[in-house]
Amino acid sequence: MRDVVILGSTGSIGTQALELVRRNPGRFRVVGLTAGGSNQRLFEQQVAEFRPAFSGLGEAASVEAAGQPADVVLNGITGAVGLRPTLAALEAGNTLALANKESLIIGGPIVTRVAKPGQIVPVDSEHSAIAQSLRAGGSAEVRRLVVTASGGPFRGRTRAELDGVTPAEALAHPNFAMGRVITTNSATLVNKGLEVIEAHLLFDLPFDRIDVVVHPQQYIHSMVEFHDGAVVAQLGLPTMMVPIAMGLAWPDRIPDAETPIDWSKASDWRFEPLDDEAFPAVRLARLVGERGATYPAVYNAANEVCVDAFHDGRLPFTGIVDTVAAVVDRHVGARDVGSAAHDLTVEDVLAADAWAREETTRLLETTA
Repeated sequence: MRDVVILGSTGSIGTQALELVRRNPGRFRVVGLTAGGSNQRLFEQQVAEFRPAFSGLGEAASVEAAGQPADVVLNGITGAVGLRPTLAALEAGNTLALANKESLIIGGPIVTRVAKPGQIVPVDSEHSAIAQSLRAGGSAEVRRLVVTASGGPFRGRTRAELDGVTPAEALAHPNFAMGRVITTNSATLVNKGLEVIEAHLLFDLPFDRIDVVVHPQQYIHSMVEFHDGAVVAQLGLPTMMVPIAMGLAWPDRIPDAETPIDWSKASDWRFEPLDDEAFPAVRLARLVGERGATYPAVYNAANEVCVDAFHDGRLPFTGIVDTVAAVVDRHVGARDVGSAAHDLTVEDVLAADAWAREETTRLLETTA
């Protein structure tokens, strides 16, 4: 029996995790539940059903819950607000099943220096696939990581063809139903840029050994290429159930977590190169990741403001990444390039996050 804390229990990751708990009552016990508060009625229903020892709404509650004694803390919170709960879980010695990619990306060296080897289990489907594929060989045998991308709803379009796309079109993801920010990030490929930074931090490989390839069908979730030329991939339906199950049970597997692929049906799988001209977000993320320090926090925060502006009709689709790039160019981190990573603090990161949001808002107002 594993004691589990679920942060962000009313979101997509949290509700799917609780479904896995329902289906495996002899394997997991929920000892903590928290949520942001946007769906209080659902949260109350979850608390009544699972009767955790600790429950609460808001960031402070998530920090407290993450530090409770538990076998696994699943951080399914969205956004930079997940950083302090991530650190609380790690400092308490709990295994962290990490779906909140932002906390690792913006926290960078702060998170990695606190985490013990093997303490973070990735829940993003791409990074879970890499972690599973890495079981086939030692870290010294890895040549490169290959992160797959669906290409989003605008795959194949030129930059000129992207200027007039609407928010409704951007939310029409071909495979997943997700929240507004994540779905838009998938359309701009900002989400894939964030995942490249996350892969660098999780698996300690330089950026020139992390590739992105477009795979529209999303049956291959990511791959590891070994130095003998072998490529090991994790395959499955384009859902999140297996990554969440692996996060809760790592290194074990939960029987029937997801329906396997039906190999009796014919299907075609394609791979295409990433178009960096039409979708420059990944290229920008590599630059941001190499600069390190507080630059990833600026990239993430500026993008969130730009996504809101796009959906409010104040910014064209192509203006999202263009504006993020402009804000990144204006940023000088509190712990800039060349400084010791161990000097970076949570306060530095959150200050950069706040600066980026203010600077992005100011830039949008002056260009409106």
